[in-house]
Amino acid sequence: MGKLTTHVLDLVHGCPGGDIRVDLYCLNDVREHLQSGVTNQDGRIDQPLLEGESFVAGTYELIFQAGAYFKSKGIDQGESGFLDEVVIRFGVADADQHYHVPLLLSRYGYSTYRGS
Repeated sequence: MGKLTTHVLDLVHGCPGGDIRVDLYCLNDVREHLQSGVTNQDGRIDQPLLEGESFVAGTYELIFQAGAYFKSKGIDQGESGFLDEVVIRFGVADADQHYHVPLLLSRYGYSTYRGS
C-alpha cells in the first residue's frame, strides 16, 4: 500500500521544523485542496498525507508556510520576506510506493528530494 509523507528540517536552527502548516493539493483534473496539517516537534505530520485508495498517480503540490514559521521564530525577513510559501510540485507514477517529500529549509533557499 502506497502513501505520501513529508517532514521539514530547519537548517537555520539545525533542528526539525515544528509547527509549520502544510497544504496538499491534487492537480490531476483541477487544482483540488485535499488536506492541511501542521508539523509536530519532530518536523513531521503525524499521519500520512495520503494512503491507500485515496493515494493515486498524478501531480500534487505541497505548500509549506515558511514565512509564518520564520516569523514565529523571531527571524526578521524584512518587509516582504524572501520565502513566504514554499511550493513543491511533484509527480506520483506508482501509487503503490511510498513517496516521502521532505523540505530542507533556510532563510534564503530550500531543497527537496524523494526520500524513503
